Amino acid sequence: MNKPYKFFVVVGIIFLAGFFINAISGDSNLQDPKSMSKYYEIKALKMPKRMHFAGEYAPLKKKDIYERIDRELLVNAYWQSNGLLMFKRAHKYFPVIEPILKKNGIPNDFKYLALIESGLQNVTSPAGAKGFWQIMKGTGREYGMEINDNVDERYHLEKSTQVACDYLKESKQRFGTWTLAAAAYNAGNTGISNRLEQQQVKSYYDLLLNSETSRYLPRILAVKEILTHPKKYGFSFEEDDLYRLEKSYEIKLDTAVTDFAGFSKKFDMNYKELKILNPWLRERHLNNKSRREYTIKIKK
Repeated sequence: MNKPYKFFVVVGIIFLAGFFINAISGDSNLQDPKSMSKYYEIKALKMPKRMHFAGEYAPLKKKDIYERIDRELLVNAYWQSNGLLMFKRAHKYFPVIEPILKKNGIPNDFKYLALIESGLQNVTSPAGAKGFWQIMKGTGREYGMEINDNVDERYHLEKSTQVACDYLKESKQRFGTWTLAAAAYNAGNTGISNRLEQQQVKSYYDLLLNSETSRYLPRILAVKEILTHPKKYGFSFEEDDLYRLEKSYEIKLDTAVTDFAGFSKKFDMNYKELKILNPWLRERHLNNKSRREYTIKIKK
């Protein structure tokens, strides 16, 4: 670094230090709330008059329900970076999820359940649940998923969405409402059934639950509200800012694969690109001793 440049850097540092010292000591106008509000303002959010999940309205007149939903609106609206990522990923993955929900007679609002479960990422919970829909190993196998070191279909978006639909339909038949079915997705059918019996109530909104499950529906409602009305909550973006799925086509495979890196090259792509399109393939090879037929996505 030359001497003139060093001089200007030192002067700049001294100037900034003086500015912040004045601000802290109260000499700066930035200490004046009226002056601060010109630059930054944190507003209380107006609660919508009506909010519903799958056509079932939340009892906003109940103070505890109002406060729980208000909390989730504040947390998710003012967590701006995460909010923008929700919009970006939803644009990418909701078009895959929505038709499967519709085909199974599951209300479209359940796409927001997947969003709050995983952020639409193939994550693993501390309890071992995996994928967009956070499916446990036992549940996945119960519903016919292949789960082993070689293949884990909990990471298969279409198949995991179908399993989630099957689970939700059973919960709806058991409890009678989509709201309780959603709560049971978090706490388990047995857990919700036991709480309803113990507390002698019939509605999710009347149950005393642990922190995670008590926040579950309010969080879904808040995320739905924000994603439905982005400008209302200060989110600004253009179509080009949003994520899109990689274009692909499908092939059938009923043999073993010794090396997916070499396999990928045959289709003019690399190993990383293959795994992004097929995250359910967990290893660099495919055993397939049973000669099962798999559908694999290939980059166009």
